[in-house]
Amino acid sequence: MPVEALIFDIDGTLADTEEGHRTAFNLAFERFKLGWKWDRDDYFGLLRVTGGKERLVHYIEHLRLGDAEKRRLVARVPDIHAEKTKFYSSMAGDGGIPLRPGVARLIAEARAAGLKLAIASTTTRSNIDALLRATLGAAGAAWFAVIACGDEVEHKKPAPDVYRLALERLNLAAANCVAFEDSTNGLRAAVGAGLWTVVTPTMWTEGSDFANAGLLLPHLGEPFQPLPGEPGRRLRAAAWLTLADVHRLAA
Repeated sequence: MPVEALIFDIDGTLADTEEGHRTAFNLAFERFKLGWKWDRDDYFGLLRVTGGKERLVHYIEHLRLGDAEKRRLVARVPDIHAEKTKFYSSMAGDGGIPLRPGVARLIAEARAAGLKLAIASTTTRSNIDALLRATLGAAGAAWFAVIACGDEVEHKKPAPDVYRLALERLNLAAANCVAFEDSTNGLRAAVGAGLWTVVTPTMWTEGSDFANAGLLLPHLGEPFQPLPGEPGRRLRAAAWLTLADVHRLAA
């Protein structure tokens, strides 16, 4: 069936945002005088939990504290996360989180070809808007026919809920769409919704199990940043992922 829409994850896929999120969490912890600091190893482990609020709750539940103190801290999670979101949105809005190679190019190809664009992410709408505005311009968010967020569904990734919501709003079958992800949880969510999926890992997710990916690439590639060994391995049109190869491989 023909590809009619591309559905993108945000964190790690459109942009390598995780370092920005980690920094924003630590700034929020300072603001609330919690005495916590997540280093990269800490955050790498916490990424197994999808969703910022869920990550905070998981962290608190594993602290060596009494039950009453844990309950007190869990009750503050919405406020902590809201402050973290402010810090992150400020960083993204200042242009401190660039798009990954090939993302803007492939989006432009899809728009020129009349394909629909969508987002299916566990992050908040404010984070998405800040990143799109800073990287694609003031009209960037309007390029996406659908923006589905994790707080709109009952279960976050690896559950397929957010992708099913995106498909419902697009009014398209999974066979007519291609998903773009960077993590195992994201891949499981997309495949669970029936989507053929391109995976481009980051330093936070490389080495994970991506056996169910339709296509696994280090990034989407650019004319000035070609993919090693391409064209010739999986790609035919160029040394970067083109819309032509998306159509061919997804078919």
